Amino acid sequence: MIKEICMRIKLLAIPAIVIVCACTIVQTVEPTDLSPSAELCIIENTTVREGFLKEMEAVLGEMNIRYQVTDVTTAQTRCAWTMTYVANWSWDLALYLAYADIRVYKNGLLDGEAIYDASGGSGNPGKFIDAETKIRELLNQLF
Repeated sequence: MIKEICMRIKLLAIPAIVIVCACTIVQTVEPTDLSPSAELCIIENTTVREGFLKEMEAVLGEMNIRYQVTDVTTAQTRCAWTMTYVANWSWDLALYLAYADIRVYKNGLLDGEAIYDASGGSGNPGKFIDAETKIRELLNQLF
């Protein structure tokens, strides 16, 4: 009888652990060493919602970081410092920022990165954040 109860507890614990692990939101930031006198070229990603770039521009302006939005070819020939970004939204009762990856390069080498990943947060209500606030937080930690 006790062995059966123990087995049932073990069988119930495994799905509970899987559910908890499946609700994880991950955020990692490796700050960049962008020099204050440098100009940053943001390589525009037209597949990302327009508001993402607008918020990044607002934050960079507030931080007094000189930047210009450009395409890949122009950035590679004119800028020592470049920034790329990717962002995806998902739907789960509401639209939410599921993934963001912002990378800063110096002379083509990765110098800093900010990643927010809520794609594994299916049961986590913390994924329903304000995207502008998250972009601001990521950039403040990155620079």
